[in-house]
Amino acid sequence: MTFLSSRGVSELPLFPLPDVVLFPNRPLPLHIFEFRYRIMINTILQSNCRFGVLMSNPENGQIATVGCCAEMVNFQRLPDDRFKIQTIGQQRFRVLRYVREKPYLVGLVEWLEDTPPTEDLRPLARELEQLLRDVVRLHDKLTEQKRGLPDDLPSLPLELSYWIASNLQGAPSEQQYLLDTQDTAARLRRESEILTSTRNYYAAGTALKEALNNS
Repeated sequence: MTFLSSRGVSELPLFPLPDVVLFPNRPLPLHIFEFRYRIMINTILQSNCRFGVLMSNPENGQIATVGCCAEMVNFQRLPDDRFKIQTIGQQRFRVLRYVREKPYLVGLVEWLEDTPPTEDLRPLARELEQLLRDVVRLHDKLTEQKRGLPDDLPSLPLELSYWIASNLQGAPSEQQYLLDTQDTAARLRRESEILTSTRNYYAAGTALKEALNNS
C-alpha cells in the first residue's frame, strides 16, 4: 500500500468514533448504520476504500487531531443500505483542517511516521515481550483462565509497540497518547511502565489469593 510521505498532504474522509483508537496493522470491524457514513462507504467503494478513523470524546464531543487511516478489506451490504465492514489500520495522519463537514467530515491531512531510532530497540522490544508474557501468565492464574498470547505476536519494535497500544483496553486516552507519539522508543518505554504496573498489580492479587487459599 503506497502513501504520500510524512511531508505530503491529502484529502481523506474522516470517521470519528467514541473512545476508539485505531493503530497501523490492527483490525477494526465496524457496523455502518448512520446515514452520512453509509454515504461515505458507498463513496469510497468507488475509489480507494480508505478513510480516516479519529477518536472522539463521548463526554464533550471533542475529536482528536491524530488518527489512523483504515483500509476496507471486506464488506457486507445489509438491508437499508447498512454495512458490516472489516478494516485494517494503515498509516497515521494529523488533521490540518477540515475541508468539508457535510454529509460527512473530510479533512486535509498530513501523513505521520516515527522518527528514525537512534538506538537499537530490539533489546527493549524483547523486554516488553517478556513483560507481556508475565502479565498474561499472572492474569490467567488470578482469573483461572487460559488466554495466552498469539503465535503471530510482532517481534519488530515498531509493530510490537502498535500491537501493545491497541490492546490497552479501557484506556482510550492512553491509547491516543501512544498514537500521537512519533518516537518508537518513547512509545515502548511508556508501554513498559504500563505493563510493569499491571504485572505488579496482578502479582499482588495472585499472592493475596494464594494466601487466602492457604489460610
